[in-house]
Amino acid sequence: MRTRTARAAVWLILPAETALLTCAVAGVRIPGAILTGAEALVVTVLALEAVVLWRLYAARRRTGLGRREAVRRALRILVPVVARRLVAHELQALHSLGLWVLRRRHQVPDGALAVAYTAPQTAMMYGLLFVSVIETTLLALVIPWPLVHAILLVVDGYGVVIVLALHTACVVRPHVVGADGSLRIRYGALFDLRVPAEVIATARVERRYPDARLLHLGADGMLDLAVGSQTTVTVELTQAVEFVRPLGARGFARTLRFHADDPRATVTALTLAHTDPSPCRNRPL
Repeated sequence: MRTRTARAAVWLILPAETALLTCAVAGVRIPGAILTGAEALVVTVLALEAVVLWRLYAARRRTGLGRREAVRRALRILVPVVARRLVAHELQALHSLGLWVLRRRHQVPDGALAVAYTAPQTAMMYGLLFVSVIETTLLALVIPWPLVHAILLVVDGYGVVIVLALHTACVVRPHVVGADGSLRIRYGALFDLRVPAEVIATARVERRYPDARLLHLGADGMLDLAVGSQTTVTVELTQAVEFVRPLGARGFARTLRFHADDPRATVTALTLAHTDPSPCRNRPL
């Protein structure tokens, strides 16, 4: 009961604090009583979170778990999965920005084919980045209040970094066709699906334009992972594979449609991997 109360308090207090901060930044005068009550509520929620977290941690320590594992399991119970995944996505995007600066790619084994998929969105992402920089610059020139100016500069500056990180995550985390014929399709740090070689039946070049959503699962088990509202490769499977959506929900797909900047090279790599007569290869497509 206390755990459910603590989790509910987190979801209630965050929007309230965001609204108060927005009003303060916008120059709206907030009565002192409201500010005092809001801060008291925040302190109460933090205290409740600390008590519940400590009890969960202590309970897991009594079962013989180490400190790190006990903390991890306590946080997993207390913090909603959506919040955990959003934080994880953001940290992975920032890590990808570092890889991009170092000109490295994320988990592309030797002998595997890295399949880029960012071409349809590159112009849009850099356009959004340019607009964000212009907005940050204009606000810095227009806003006269030092405190508000500093807050917006930090928020907008971080927004620029996140926009760049989201795109670079897609650059350094390409799709991967393994030397054994396996397939890994990704979208930055938001989506990652590994498909074993033995369940791939056919692969073909097929350009389609699904709806505007990044990820869509049809009733027939067809999964669309679109970039720029298009897919170019279709892979049929012999059995359904499980995948995890960006916010943690799970599903099963029997057909995969995704975008590749060079779809013919992708299909050729998959086909050759499955038709190679070497005993370490799998059966033909």
